[in-house]
Amino acid sequence: MTLDNLYRQSFSLASTDIMPCMFIGHGSPMNALEENEFTNTWRNVSKGLPKPVAVVCISAHWETRGTYVTGELSPKTIHDFYGFPKELYMQEYLAPGDPSLAREITDNVTDYHIKESDEWGLDHGTWSVLKHLYPGANIPVIQISLDHFKDTSWHYDLGKQLSFLRSKGVLVIGSGNMIHNLRLLNIKENDFNQEHGYDWAFEINMIQKKQIVDNNYKALTSFDSLHKSAKLAIPTLEHYIPMLYILGLKKQNETVQFFNDKVIAGSLSMTSFIISNNE
Repeated sequence: MTLDNLYRQSFSLASTDIMPCMFIGHGSPMNALEENEFTNTWRNVSKGLPKPVAVVCISAHWETRGTYVTGELSPKTIHDFYGFPKELYMQEYLAPGDPSLAREITDNVTDYHIKESDEWGLDHGTWSVLKHLYPGANIPVIQISLDHFKDTSWHYDLGKQLSFLRSKGVLVIGSGNMIHNLRLLNIKENDFNQEHGYDWAFEINMIQKKQIVDNNYKALTSFDSLHKSAKLAIPTLEHYIPMLYILGLKKQNETVQFFNDKVIAGSLSMTSFIISNNE
């Protein structure tokens, strides 16, 4: 049996219990190499998750015109950063792709025109996290791109359209940062991961979490009104939008559990959360 036929079978299986979904603040690409409190938590979080049939990741680092899903059988590891140690560029995360899952998405999400692409792979928003969640790289992984030309509400609504994946044994991950302003980074005592932030960053982090718990997604898609310094926290949308996809996947009365809830380097939030069904 070929790998392609094997992955085609994954979606002929019966529906599964509702899988959790999660947003992960991925922070620096160096987290792929480092042992720190954030990466340790990623590993511990994975121990409490049901084993997924596949992983779908919406990463801050694949922006496109239109929406695409990776269709490669063997996605490449993309080193989409510069100025880091040589060891980081030598990292490979050789998880298989899942062409049948890509087709399942394009066939089922009929309100949006999602196309397959073989021109991407797994960028560091995906593999730097999965390296700790699933170090064996033995679970199929695909990515969905961010249409740079759509607004926040559009992305949130597309997240709703992807909710069927959760009953197919698929773990959906959004990877970005709820607060992300690299121009205002202020690293304390040469420790990038030390908790340290501007007053407005701590305030916005608290406000964002409250809106998530209160299911106030209108406020989160219209984030300019959350705080007077919202534009400092979210100067561009690519790291914020993956969170909206995960909130779109949330069902009524599901539980939200936060982890890695820290502001670091002045203007970066590592705050992450899991959404799970307790029934």
